[in-house]
Amino acid sequence: MSEQSVIHATFTLEREYPVAPAAVFAAWADPVTKARWFAGGNSDHELDFRVGGREIARGAVNDTVITFETVYRDVVPDTRIVYTSSLSEGEILSTVSLTTVEFAATDSGTRLTLTEHGAYLDGREQPAWREQGTDDQLTALAEVLAAVVK
Repeated sequence: MSEQSVIHATFTLEREYPVAPAAVFAAWADPVTKARWFAGGNSDHELDFRVGGREIARGAVNDTVITFETVYRDVVPDTRIVYTSSLSEGEILSTVSLTTVEFAATDSGTRLTLTEHGAYLDGREQPAWREQGTDDQLTALAEVLAAVVK
């Protein structure tokens, strides 16, 4: 049996987007738009965006199915999203997290602040990997939103 461990970690990412909070929020709420920036190109993605709704992104890495499953806990249109998530490798739970995404109007558009608190189990995922992956997703979101500005 492998050694059991838990790493607790929190990170916060901030981004500025040159569109109104409603447009940034909509990119999280619309299933087609969200799949473009959130899920990898070879992933299955499902989104039921409402309090109590679920989101599932699933893909294979080296013949192992990786599943990221979210339950939306609080949704305040154009203002805030709070959700809990789990990441599993096959049937093995790797990470459980609580994430808050805040949308604030600025003179030039929107400031998005994402804060995630995670419990990383048995060394299967590292906090730095999650932070980098989330940062990459927010960069992809900027690319999707750039099309809105044009």
